[in-house]
Order: sequence, then C-alpha cells, then structure tokens
Amino acid sequence: MEEMIFGRRYRVTEKLGSGGMAEVFKAVDEVLGRTVAVKVMHSRYAADPTFAARFRKEAQAAANLQSPNIVNMYDWGQESSTFYIVMEYVRGTDLKSLIAESGALPSKRVANIGAQMCSALSVAHRYDIIHRDIKPHNIMVAPDDSVKVMDFGIARAGNSTMTQTGSVLGTAHYVSPEQAQGRPLTAASDLYSLGVTLYEAATGRVPFDAETPVAIALKQVNDTPRRPRELNPGIDPRLEAVILRAMAKRPAERYETAEDMRRDLLAVASGERAASASPVVAAPPVVPMPPADGTAVMPRVAGESRPQATHSQVVRPVPKRRPTVWPWIVLAVVLIAGGLTGAWALDLLGGSSGSPIPDVVGMDLEAAEDAIRAAGFEVGKVTKEYDDKIAADKVIEQSPSADASAKEGSYIDLVVSKGVKTVEVPSVIELKEDKARKLITEAGLVPEPLPGENSATVEAGFVIRQVPEPGEEVSEGSPVQYVVSLGKSTVVVPDVRNKSRSAATEALRSVGLKVSVTEQFDEAVKTGIVISQSPLPDVEVVEGSTVTIVVSKGSAMADVPDVIGQTEAAATAALKNAGFKVSVNYEPHAENGQVISQSPKSGKAERGSTVTIVVDSSGP
Repeated sequence: MEEMIFGRRYRVTEKLGSGGMAEVFKAVDEVLGRTVAVKVMHSRYAADPTFAARFRKEAQAAANLQSPNIVNMYDWGQESSTFYIVMEYVRGTDLKSLIAESGALPSKRVANIGAQMCSALSVAHRYDIIHRDIKPHNIMVAPDDSVKVMDFGIARAGNSTMTQTGSVLGTAHYVSPEQAQGRPLTAASDLYSLGVTLYEAATGRVPFDAETPVAIALKQVNDTPRRPRELNPGIDPRLEAVILRAMAKRPAERYETAEDMRRDLLAVASGERAASASPVVAAPPVVPMPPADGTAVMPRVAGESRPQATHSQVVRPVPKRRPTVWPWIVLAVVLIAGGLTGAWALDLLGGSSGSPIPDVVGMDLEAAEDAIRAAGFEVGKVTKEYDDKIAADKVIEQSPSADASAKEGSYIDLVVSKGVKTVEVPSVIELKEDKARKLITEAGLVPEPLPGENSATVEAGFVIRQVPEPGEEVSEGSPVQYVVSLGKSTVVVPDVRNKSRSAATEALRSVGLKVSVTEQFDEAVKTGIVISQSPLPDVEVVEGSTVTIVVSKGSAMADVPDVIGQTEAAATAALKNAGFKVSVNYEPHAENGQVISQSPKSGKAERGSTVTIVVDSSGP
C-alpha cells in the first residue's frame, strides 16, 4: 500500500474496509503513539460545495458525545480533495459480520446488544443528534459483547441536515419510511433502523429485500414485515414485540424515546416481561419511487401524507374498539317480546340516564377518591404498580374510563403508581467477573463492563471498582459499570550490559524496576561496568520487580608496591591502597624502624591477598 499520512500525524498501516460513503483505514497517531481508525470520505461527496460546512458542524457536534457505547471521535480535517475523521480504533467485529458468521443470534444476546445501542442513541438524542444510518455495519461488538456505535460523523446535528433536494442519505435495507420519502427525521427514525437491525440479528435476514435499493426502500414505505417468529420460531415473543413496535410505519406508534426501548430490551435480556406490545403495522397505498443506491444518496420515495401524533406514546397501546353489536340484538329481542319499555332498553344500553365518570388519571390518590365520591360514585379496587414515568401515589389508570358514563353509586377501580422501583446496588468489588455479572443481574440491574485496568493489589479477572457505589439505591434496570483487573502491569527489561553502574541503575528505575548490585573481578571488563544482568534483556516482568546487575571490579591481579625502606605506616598505606591486606612482623635490626623485607616482593599478586612485611623493632 502506498504510504498515506493524514494531518501530518496519522500514518496509515492497513485498509479496514470500504462503504458507500467512505473508506476506513487503521493508522498510528505518531504524536500520541496510539492506534486509531481514519475514515476518508469519497471524493464525490467532498466535491459538494456545501459539504465542508455541514461536515465540520456535524463532526464537531458528534465529537461532544461521551458514552461507553459510542466510538470516540478524536479529530477531523481536510487532505487534498477530501475530508477525513479520526476515530477510536475498536477491537472486535461489526454486527453484520457477526450475523453472517453465526446466523440468527439468541434472543437474550440480541436484546443485550440492542439495549447498549439504545444507550448510545439516548446520549445522541439528548444533544438533538440523529444518527441517520443505524445498521449492523456501524455496530462494533467486542469479544465481551460490549457494543460501540460508529458513524455519528454523518449524523444530523441540531437543525442542520445532510438531506439534499429530492434525495436522502441512508441505506435502503435500514431506512425508515419517512427517511425514504425525504421527510424530516426525528429520534424515532433511528429507532426504526434499530428495529430493522435487531430483526436481522434475531432472524439472520433483513425484513425487506429486493433486486434494487429502490425496490427495497419502497417496501420500507409500503409493506408489512413478516413476523420474526415466522422465520425463527425460537425468538422470544417479548423480543418480537419490541422489534415490531420499533418498526411501526408511523413514527408516533414507535417508542417515544430510546430509553423506553432500552428498558423493554433489558427486561427481555433479564427474562422479565417487556412492558410494550407490538403494534399493528399497517401498509399505506403503493406509490411510485425514483431509482436509488445503497448507503449513500437516495431519491425520496413519495408516499401517503400521514399526520404525526402529538400526544405522548403510551407504554401499553390500547387496541381500537370495534363497534358493539350485542346490545342492539338484545334491544331487538326485548322490543319484539314487548316485555320491556323502550326507556328501559335505552337505559340498558347506557343511554343518557347515566352520569359522566370523572377523569382522575394523573391525580393524587386522595384527590382522585374525593373527585369520584363528589361525582356520586364509589372507589372500587385500588391496585398499586411500579411505574418509572408516573410519580408515586398518582393515578395511572381508571376503569371505567372517563369517556364513559355509569349509574351513580357504581364502583371505579384505580391503578396507582408506586413510583420507580429501586434496588440496592450490590458490592462486586474484588469478586470474579462472572460472579459479579450474576450478582448484578440478580439484583435487577444491568452489568456494563468498562475497559480493564492493571492493578498491583487486585488479581487479574477480579473487579477493581464499580459505579454506582455499593449500597446506593437506583432504579431497577439501571446499569452498573465495573472495571476488571488485568493484573499487575508488566514492563520489558532493558539491556544495561556494558553500561556504567550509574547509567544502568537509572535505566532500570526509569521503567519501574528495582536494582540489586553485586561486584566481581573480571579481567576483560573495566572497573564499574556492568558485566551481566538477571533477568536478561527483553524479558517481560511485573512492574516493581528486582533486576540484579553484576558490576566489574576490574582485574583480579594487581602490582605489589616495593615498600622496603619505608616506615611501617607508609608501607601499610601503600599496600592497602593497591588492594592488599597487610601483616606485620617485627625483628630487632639497626634499621631505625623501617621495613626490612616483604613477601611477596614487588610484582603481580591477587587483589585482596596478604602482603607480609618485616619491620625493625630496635627503633632509632
């Protein structure tokens, strides 16, 4: 590959892949020394005169997104005739490849992956950033099944738009109906694409396929998908309900927020009942559509104009009422028999003789009871349920509903909120990871691993710390993040042989190692130079380990100085300075206290050996 460098610092090492909008390369940031991914837009998009302004604004907006489930954006710029984005390099595989390799994934795994994708979208949607191209290709799955969403760089930020006149960015297999028609997008558009992605993960197949992207996008607008369990009977019915609700044709019939969808997916992953049911997915009339192409710019698909709902999405959709037939049959029988009057029959059918039922949904329980009694009715059965949206002691539902009438004195049943169900966060610190995950799940919470870290005190595979802290009260279904120890950090032992003692010691301590020094004579190595080391160079050891170095004391042999004729003190000093020990004998001679003889005489002797001198003891 021809060498490519972006921004004078990102050196490309290999090509990772190519898509309709860009090519992606693995590169090294030569300033920070880290591996990154560089996404380079195709030149045909960079040639758009308005592209640069939109690209810069939206890349900067996406760079503000901080989530463990979003690929970090580090930098962006222009190189030659195109633009590039520098992103976090994620080790793992994209969801599309995972599906291609494994086929349909287990329901709990699909739900866990989808919940993490919802976490990423929740963060983006809070910043008014819509991804616009959610698909399995943009979902990276790590070996531990942690998920990161990519490609927020071509998202819609704020009121900006990547939509061109008569065309729209997207991927035909995953675009929402409103995206295919070039209509304004909302967070619900991402949830539709997420629903399609989970459909494919659960069944191994996309819900709509055809020979051309045009035909596929047309099916997104007009056709009803086959139920996932028709393709894979092993799918959890609750997961199927979540997927079909996310894929509703009308945005107002989908989940209101990514967080709502995340809660239902977490319930599926933990084996609980998801709160939502799948809607009836109706198909609008078939309409003509211009040609289109893959993951890039596609022409709009014309379609039936549908009003958008403005009311809040109900967690448990209420089916439409069908016309009631049996009361009219009863009325006919009664009138024919002549046994009852018309007035009685009208009363039987709930005519004008009943009193209107007050609307108490949203009221405090005490206020609701007062309102019911003031209207001439009685409070019936009061049931309490946890609800993460309605405050405690507020009425969630009533039966009969407020759009009906009933006889005075009738009972009205109420469902009252117990508020958000909270659970105590268990302590998983210093527990093995599999046990920690089990404990968190059993507490009704969701385990979310963070990147591992080295620890000098916690054994590898055990939890170092967690967030939230143990003992905190949090909403059921909340994530508990934890960091697993990678064990003690290791370093590579540098080569300090043939260095001076001081240089070797400094080199070893600079990488976090301790030093132990021994000395020995060596005929070939100068005094003060390292002869050998243990462990040997390039061996990986735990940080803080001790490296022993052997330092030369020089040659083992030394010249014995001639001290005959010197005083005892001078002779002793000369011999010791030369590296010898001294033994003194005394004999009476007329030599005035001087050294009479020495053994060995001057010449070579082993350092540290003893030289014996004879000193005149007669004195001056």
